[in-house]
Amino acid sequence: MWGERNILDVLTASMKNYVVVDNTMVKDSSDALEDLRYKREQARLGGGLKRQEAIRNSGRGTARERVRLLLDEDSFVEIDAFLTHRTTDHGMFMHELLGDGVVCGHGTIDGRRIYCFAQDFSVHGGSMGEMHARKIAKVVEMAERAKVPLIGIWDGGGQRAHDGVAALGGTGELLDRLVQCSGRIPMISLVLGPVVGVSALGASLADFAILGSEHGQLFMSSPLETPECISGEIDAAGLGGANLHASRSGIACLIAEDEEEACALAVDILGFLPDHNMADPPLEPTTDDPGRLNPDLEALVPDNPNRPYDMVKVIEEVVDDGYFMELFNSYAENIIIGYARLDGKPVGIVANQPKVLAGCLDIDASIKAARFIRTCDAFNIPLVTFEDVPGFLPGVVQEWGGIIRHGAKLLFAYAEATVPKLTMVTRKAYGGAYLAMSCKHLQSDYNIAWPTAELAVMGAEGAVNIIHRREIAAADDDQKENVRLQLVEEYKNKFGDPYVAAQNGWLDDVIEPSESRLRLVRALKILSSKREWSPPKKHGNIPL
Repeated sequence: MWGERNILDVLTASMKNYVVVDNTMVKDSSDALEDLRYKREQARLGGGLKRQEAIRNSGRGTARERVRLLLDEDSFVEIDAFLTHRTTDHGMFMHELLGDGVVCGHGTIDGRRIYCFAQDFSVHGGSMGEMHARKIAKVVEMAERAKVPLIGIWDGGGQRAHDGVAALGGTGELLDRLVQCSGRIPMISLVLGPVVGVSALGASLADFAILGSEHGQLFMSSPLETPECISGEIDAAGLGGANLHASRSGIACLIAEDEEEACALAVDILGFLPDHNMADPPLEPTTDDPGRLNPDLEALVPDNPNRPYDMVKVIEEVVDDGYFMELFNSYAENIIIGYARLDGKPVGIVANQPKVLAGCLDIDASIKAARFIRTCDAFNIPLVTFEDVPGFLPGVVQEWGGIIRHGAKLLFAYAEATVPKLTMVTRKAYGGAYLAMSCKHLQSDYNIAWPTAELAVMGAEGAVNIIHRREIAAADDDQKENVRLQLVEEYKNKFGDPYVAAQNGWLDDVIEPSESRLRLVRALKILSSKREWSPPKKHGNIPL
């Protein structure tokens, strides 16, 4: 009797959530909704309130707080909130947290559609298991199909050891999707916590990586496995911190003081980029007169050709409203890259910086500029080059480091680019560096120079020492210097101005510095319909 009553009680309890509809038992809709709301709340909690609070106490935001910071209010639509891992080893069946440590979805930024994801450090330290990786890969693929930008917020400790090789399998799928998206849609990585191993490779596959100054870290090998860290020679920040990646490795294009600034910088970069590679960059109306003259530029270049000046001042004087968004400003400072606008149209700026190494090209500068040029070309952003380059940096370190191969990358990138290419020579343009900096011979569309420009194989001093070395050696000792100076003056008079190049058609014009903005704006306007055809091929073989 008691056994029958117990069975009846169990059956009654289990049937409470069901009602009879047309002689069929169906679940009560009110309880189904309650179940859904409960699961959604569980997904929002991630690794739990305690872990989320610990993240906030460390000065970081949670994954969902970061997404809210990035997107327009109430625009986020989450995807795969109920996804869980499928690992049963190491007791993981007891830790099936909804979402599996990453928040994915889509929303808008200033009304513009994007896909995004944010790793959740409260769930297994943000580590990337198989389903975690495949969840991100799904969003990446959706972004590519929708032809909209992708922003990833990275904060995780590499691949999840509990998943074993399955974690690598899922990560491999993710990396493949990221590579397929490269050059098709803009991708931006925000690194706001420690990111280790293959996850660091994923973050660096983006077009731009922004690191948080305090918590943003990238490591190929964990500090726990790095001999210098184990011995106390260096700490984690010194191994893979934001400042290191901004100044030494060249991975970080910008450093953000906090998470709010990181999101704002991502939005600023996105403002110069189109939704996809078949679209035009967004125009932004400006009140800056396209015909504005630049009288301040006339006195900017020093009379002494060996004296430095700040090329950033030239750029800011020419572009709309003086706004130039410089990227990688702590890495290879002898070359300047970044975004600006001319008459409302986004342009990519590449410029030599005479203040650093006299503006010479070296290994790091060549790599930095080449990748930026290819990024601009992929997304239909015209290139404007401000040139003052005395040559490639000489020395054993550069030669042994492969300056020939790396310098060829820069030349290759310019020659390969099919977007409108405009070049303005302000002073020196010597030798191979002149050729590598978007010269007319590499199919640059509009090349102009100031009257102070010098286009030659090398500087007058070096040229005379080679061409007239016997003549100088034969002169009397007390006359050698006078002979040399006379020959230098003769060489300058013959080659030390822009008119020889202009006579050969290698410059389209020699202009007054005050006309710089006017000429560039007009050239960009006529080139807006440029189309360039080249014979079909799979891809070029850039000297990587």
